[in-house]
Amino acid sequence: MPLRSFRDLIVWQKAMRLAREVYTIARQLPIEEKFALADQIRRSAVSIPSNIAEGQSRGTSKDFIHFLHIARGSNAELMTQVLLCVDFEYINDETACSVKNLSNDVGRLINALIARLKSL
Repeated sequence: MPLRSFRDLIVWQKAMRLAREVYTIARQLPIEEKFALADQIRRSAVSIPSNIAEGQSRGTSKDFIHFLHIARGSNAELMTQVLLCVDFEYINDETACSVKNLSNDVGRLINALIARLKSL
């Protein structure tokens, strides 16, 4: 079955799920983090599926790879922010575990997609 839309990509679907989970965590952060860490963690999470979608919609492998690299960077940024939330004791490891696992899955899928596109 041919790819019709970025919505067909499993990596985009998982990145959307990751963003939803991150929004749940952001709501748990203290009020003093509302315009700092909470805002940054939401922007990082939203950036991942957004860049996957934009890259796929550009229509060339070169552009898609470029935007996948940006998504991969946003994923690393997000993971850093989640780890900071744990370090600052805003969330516990158990709460962060699902996001960490999903972030790892998204990262692996992004890397595999980049490798596949480079081989074409």
